[in-house]
Amino acid sequence: MTSSAQSDLRPGSKAAIARRGLMLVLSSPSGAGKTTLSRKLLEADPMVTLSVSVTTRPPRPGEVDGRDYRFISATQFEAMRRAGDLLEYAEVFGNSYGTPRAPVEEAMASGRDVLFDIDWQGTQQLREQARSDMASIFVLPPSIAELERRLRARAQDDDAVIQRRMANAADELSHWAEYDYVVINDSIDRAFSEIRTILTAERLKRERQPGLSGYVRDLVGQL
Repeated sequence: MTSSAQSDLRPGSKAAIARRGLMLVLSSPSGAGKTTLSRKLLEADPMVTLSVSVTTRPPRPGEVDGRDYRFISATQFEAMRRAGDLLEYAEVFGNSYGTPRAPVEEAMASGRDVLFDIDWQGTQQLREQARSDMASIFVLPPSIAELERRLRARAQDDDAVIQRRMANAADELSHWAEYDYVVINDSIDRAFSEIRTILTAERLKRERQPGLSGYVRDLVGQL
């Protein structure tokens, strides 16, 4: 919630409590469902905004520059990395990915939550830089057979890429215990409900509501 919106609310009301946004990370092996879950969360919650990564890989069919990713050259990526303009970055299947710093910090300062669809490497880097601002969720598939079925069903990659993603899944799965929460995506609706519950709980943490002290002071003043 922005400061301008807060000024229109009745002083002392719960809705007027200033809140700092958080970084909500979703990670999983390719095909486990994190992208579908991310899209559902963005559609359902206007206070969540997607962190749009920069990448050096070419767009896939249907992807839009600036919406799915910002597609940039390797030279541009390296310049951003050297300037400290990336919160995190990693190389995946020969392509570079990174999170621009400025839009994330601006969104959080205004009380909006920023959703990250990144891998375990990026998650580790975010944790090192801003652990108190972050909540991380690892999404597990119900089985390896279902993971491969989902990869083939989306028809985005050829057999060689699918096999490489399956081979990489073991390494990605080995990092599940590094996350704050784990959700098994055997039902997209149930997994989505669990993620929304996690987000609600994280928003209610005392340290993420700097306006609480004023709220309580106002309550005490009414006694």
